Amino acid sequence: MMKGSQQNWITRDKAVNWHPYTQMKTAHPIPIVRGDGIYLFDADGRRYLDMVSSWWVTLHGHAHPYIAAKVAEQLTTLEQVIFAGFTHPGAVELAERLLALLPENQHKVFYSDNGSTAVEVGLKMCVQYAHNTGKRKTKILALENGYHGDTFGAMSVSGRGKWTAPFCDMLFDVLFVDAPASENIEATKLLIERHKEELACFIYEPLVQGAGGMLMHEAKYLKELMEYCRDRGVLLIQDEVFVGFGRTGRLFAADHIGATPDIMCFSKGLTGGTMPLGITTCSDFIYNAFYNDDKQKALFHGHSFTASPLACAAALASLDLLLSPSTQQNIQQIVNQHHAFARYVDGHPKLQQVRQCGTILVLEWKTGHGSSYFSEISEFLYPFFLDRGILVRPLGNVLYLVPPFCISGEQLNYVYDQILEALDNS
Repeated sequence: MMKGSQQNWITRDKAVNWHPYTQMKTAHPIPIVRGDGIYLFDADGRRYLDMVSSWWVTLHGHAHPYIAAKVAEQLTTLEQVIFAGFTHPGAVELAERLLALLPENQHKVFYSDNGSTAVEVGLKMCVQYAHNTGKRKTKILALENGYHGDTFGAMSVSGRGKWTAPFCDMLFDVLFVDAPASENIEATKLLIERHKEELACFIYEPLVQGAGGMLMHEAKYLKELMEYCRDRGVLLIQDEVFVGFGRTGRLFAADHIGATPDIMCFSKGLTGGTMPLGITTCSDFIYNAFYNDDKQKALFHGHSFTASPLACAAALASLDLLLSPSTQQNIQQIVNQHHAFARYVDGHPKLQQVRQCGTILVLEWKTGHGSSYFSEISEFLYPFFLDRGILVRPLGNVLYLVPPFCISGEQLNYVYDQILEALDNS
């Protein structure tokens, strides 16, 4: 790449592209031309530690040669086949391997394209399950401050606010409750009791509510709420799009809870960040409500690239890497280092709170105005770290680290040192 091309790419990009969650009038997108392990490289050759795993998807680092080789092999074997009326080995093997790792009540896999569509599928399964079994249940229970995606169904069950305001009259009926905790669990149960006959399902992000501010709740209260819902015929959708595949320190958040959902949703780290893929799994009793001679009881949902052979190949390769002893050791190293740094920095006068769940570390800056996605402190934090070769994407006054599992102890310590400097300078 010739010198001076950085601005050229920025100019050309802004002439034709519209970026997500971005006010384009003030945007200055950085042209990234190469990735290698933990690093991203811009058009001028500068490198950045990717501490957000490129929006939480990159598990094993960028341009991983093992995943690349498996995808390249698949490209010359079978790149695409319609998944309605056909199947292929990658889709079968991935479903078999994933189900073997999930709670034992998960029996079937439905493929889609991303996290939002994985959630859409789960919601449609629950509402149509009621319809197919002769009931009418159209209300959904969800957590305040949740985020499940940006399509209309996923947006409906996500926290309402400035993002959803233009569409408020178009979103379906949702009953929102606070994340389960000792002080609200009984009141939440009473609310569920009053609405149980109309509740099709309860959808939730287990342990960590990502885009809502990396908010965390205890497994024991979530388990209690899940069991209460199940006893009253309210189906459970566990959205592990963010927390799945090692982010919580274990393979899945389900491994912490001790209660089993009826439906689970996956994406992001599923392919190691290589390409889009969504998966919705479910229990047999849900699948059986659609398994009928009556064609109108089928689940009418699909995408052109459902179960993409290329994406399945990437996901299978990512699973190989994730389950390897070296990756599991790296995950534990990240957990331990995060824990030690969290204890060191906890109580800092400029921090409201320090939170950790597995490989996710969260530092909430004090602002005097509570937490806000639009907090001006992010205008300091983002360029501060970028100038030091670190890519972060603060959620307002909430700085979080979600690194790829290949990060070294030295690289983590460098990031921690820059956090301490940011605290001194903010």
